[in-house]
Amino acid sequence: MSTPKSFFREVVMFLKDNGKLESLIGANTNFQGELNVSGTLRVDGRVDGKVNAECVILSETAVIKGEVAAKKIIVGGKIEGNLRAQEIVEIKAKGKVLGDILANKLSVAEGGEFNGKIEMKMDESKIINFEAKSREGSIFTSETPSALNGV
Repeated sequence: MSTPKSFFREVVMFLKDNGKLESLIGANTNFQGELNVSGTLRVDGRVDGKVNAECVILSETAVIKGEVAAKKIIVGGKIEGNLRAQEIVEIKAKGKVLGDILANKLSVAEGGEFNGKIEMKMDESKIINFEAKSREGSIFTSETPSALNGV
């Protein structure tokens, strides 16, 4: 079971790589509308609307109803809406996502919930094309035993 203290430790480790926490939606805060943040946004309260930030972190108490777009998204609470991450979506043990995900990477901890479709983007520079071999190079030739002809 993930405690708020352990979740905080994970967030601190996350922030070491990405700079400081710039914005916070507190536990007793309800926000409605579009939220655009330069940098990292931590949500402990409720957001109804669209969220755009460099990084979005939801604590176990957070609820977002709407689309979330960021480079990295960490879900410890609940999101009802689609997620678009340039890099990764990480669903923690108490995290719940009800919506579609578009991301390069997805991580779901044991106990985390995801109900929706996922589309994994591919880095075009890392795609390797394999050309189909010609029939001459195939292991199936006209001399293949008749038992394999129906395969």
